Amino acid sequence: MFKKHILKNGLRIILVPMKNSMATTFLVLVEAGSKYENKEINGISHFLEHMCFKGTKKRPNALAISSEMESLGAVYNAFTGQEVTGYYAKVSKDKIDNALDIVSDMYMNPLLKEEDIQKEKGVIIEEINMYEDLPMRKVHENFMRLVYGDQPAGWAIAGKKEIVSAVNREKMAEYRKKHYVPEATTIVVAGSFSEKVMLKKLDKIFGSLSKSNKTGKEKVVESQSKPKVALETKQSDQTHLVMGFRAFGMFDERKYILSVLCDILGGGMSSRLFQKVREELGAAYYVNCGSSLFTDHGLLAISAGVDNKKIKIVIRAILGELNKIKNTSVSKAELDKSKNHICGSMMIGLETSDSLAEFYGEQELFKEKMLDPEQIIKKIKAVKAGDVKALAKEILQNSKLNLAIIGPFQNASEFEKELKL
Repeated sequence: MFKKHILKNGLRIILVPMKNSMATTFLVLVEAGSKYENKEINGISHFLEHMCFKGTKKRPNALAISSEMESLGAVYNAFTGQEVTGYYAKVSKDKIDNALDIVSDMYMNPLLKEEDIQKEKGVIIEEINMYEDLPMRKVHENFMRLVYGDQPAGWAIAGKKEIVSAVNREKMAEYRKKHYVPEATTIVVAGSFSEKVMLKKLDKIFGSLSKSNKTGKEKVVESQSKPKVALETKQSDQTHLVMGFRAFGMFDERKYILSVLCDILGGGMSSRLFQKVREELGAAYYVNCGSSLFTDHGLLAISAGVDNKKIKIVIRAILGELNKIKNTSVSKAELDKSKNHICGSMMIGLETSDSLAEFYGEQELFKEKMLDPEQIIKKIKAVKAGDVKALAKEILQNSKLNLAIIGPFQNASEFEKELKL
């Protein structure tokens, strides 16, 4: 069971004790990401995440940080999304004080040296180039741009190469000052540790931070009246697609119904889309369905890597399955299987300290009502067949339908003709 503490400066602390854990994870989450950017600095959240590994006053360069981490046997990294940036280290339980010292130092005291920024530009540009060569990943960026257009929700998290090239220390320090503030930060410690001792240490380290106002983000504008297609022509042996629909944000209680709907459609090897597209048609290696829910918008998305010659057959097959789930109630057996699959997978996924840290940390960061796994399971188990059908009818509509494709095709209009539900 988690325990929550709030420091005087507004910084939130979540402690998740695990009696028999051999490892402990220290995680810092910040309300910062691409949706907090404007056009002139798109990609700076991700760039700043990189720069926090490049040195602090106490550890003057990247090698000092990585050497110390690896001498602990740590698993450590960071990540940037649309609405969150995270830094973490997972270590054996006797090394947690060391990990806490390093990660907190990176978060609080990055040097942001201009010479390091200039060098890291090349690294990030090569990261962007890498994504360009991974159509399985790139198609998701194209899909977000198709759905949300020229607003932060539609921009790539890594940014554009020309914008990355123009970043300097002044811009980065200004962005950090606006967003890396106590009230927008959540600290999570999960694993084996003394709660009383840990809280005292965290208060000593983070309590010194000055209280400061957080800069907000643009509200997402939803605008669509008919199906849309984005085609990127690329000579390849396989076509990658994302077909998806506008849904709702993470605070909507229907998210539990949405989880069941997605699982029935494409949550596993016995799901409808896997059986239809892979097993029956033999047209894809991977096909799945999932939801992505943010603070003020969300999506249901189906992705697949498809035989170039069967792309239209697959699109028709997916649409056929969507029509079925809209118009015919799922059986009790299929509904129960899906709910058990979701709940079982979640519990298995939460066996480790790092997964538990993220599970509780992101709930707290986004100021959701904190639920433990058993409470979420209860909500999943309460979903009825009628709920699934009603939500499918509401979301799976032509006016919310979007399709992004990367493959060896020239004309998007030939796919637009196929998009009819």
